[in-house]
Amino acid sequence: MVTRRDLLRGSVVSLAGGIYMPNLFARALSIAQADASPAVSAGPDAGRTMIIIQLAGGNDGLNTVIPYQDSAYYSARPHLAIKQQDVVPLDGRLGLNPALKELKPIWDQGHVAIVEGVGYDHPSLSHFQAMDIWQTADPTLQTHDGWLSQLVEGMVDSQGHPLGALALGATLPPALCCPPTPPPVVDSPTTYQLMSDPRYPKAASSREDTLKKLYSSYQAPAPYAALLEATAESAAITTTLLQQIVTGYQPKATYPSGPLADGLKVFAAMIAGGHGLRIGYIMLGGFDTHAAQAQHHDQLLATLSTSLSAFYADLDAQGKADDTLVLTWSEFGRRVAENASLGTDHGTAAPLFVVGKAVKGGFYGQPPDLTNLDSGNLKFAVDFRSVYASVLDEWLQADSKAVLGQQFSTIPLLG
Repeated sequence: MVTRRDLLRGSVVSLAGGIYMPNLFARALSIAQADASPAVSAGPDAGRTMIIIQLAGGNDGLNTVIPYQDSAYYSARPHLAIKQQDVVPLDGRLGLNPALKELKPIWDQGHVAIVEGVGYDHPSLSHFQAMDIWQTADPTLQTHDGWLSQLVEGMVDSQGHPLGALALGATLPPALCCPPTPPPVVDSPTTYQLMSDPRYPKAASSREDTLKKLYSSYQAPAPYAALLEATAESAAITTTLLQQIVTGYQPKATYPSGPLADGLKVFAAMIAGGHGLRIGYIMLGGFDTHAAQAQHHDQLLATLSTSLSAFYADLDAQGKADDTLVLTWSEFGRRVAENASLGTDHGTAAPLFVVGKAVKGGFYGQPPDLTNLDSGNLKFAVDFRSVYASVLDEWLQADSKAVLGQQFSTIPLLG
């Protein structure tokens, strides 16, 4: 059953966005009448935060973590292969793309885990299907809720934090969708507020006062009065809180410019200030590199590297790196061989990164075997749901079987 407190928490973004209220009302009223699903309980470590960075488009894993001693890699990619002398070695076989060089010091400290060969049986090479599979943790596409949906509702919202889970972007990521009380989605902190008419800036305060009076004039027992009150109250509280968090934050590291770095800085402000963030979600797009891949892919990896290393350094200086885990994922990798357009086509298995001071760094899974392919694609070694199970059980201390619907083996990612 959804209480008035649940409605207040779940309606945060609707008024602030300015155009989503009708959908919220329909959803909330439907839930209030019908929903009886149990929440997933979390363990005692409620102070931990997980940040998810989605690399949308299908990141080329072979040019991210490079088998620089493998002649088959250079044969398959005569133009796109990263030259051996440019690779940032991590061990005797594998190294980083030089665009990821800022991650090497964190690797040397033992706080970067690279899980190789992540995928699943019978992979989809469709962007939309593959994203749905990763976001729902269901290769059969029978599940409609995101893999974090129950956790966001059961763990984050029960803590009473209006910004306990936060997605930065234009829409709610399917991975977080759709608990009875969905988390807020913020395109930009500067626009996460009641917007005034730019033609009449001096009328902003009176505009807000008028809206408050409109909401307060609609009193119970009138239909939906409590919902309207909750929406207005929640929006006012949360928009004010986020503005205060962002404008008052003094980072202890220099962030590069760009949406990813700006978003990670928002997460850092919330974590450092103790504002209850437990799950943060942000996306870096553009990884569908079918043509002219080299420069574009390097730029994307550099954006990831500089932004993530600044975020880590900031949290480390703030004394919060022990409490924060970063997980990257992409819906699939790329084919082993380059194509005629000097790009790579949709592939299958690929590596992902887990970064944090609590991480037991190193390689997990199996390095790519370029001599044992499946129709030109890499064979997967680690089911992506094992990665999910690992962070659920070991980091968030949730019941991964309850979240994922079945038991998956875990990977010892944490020290």
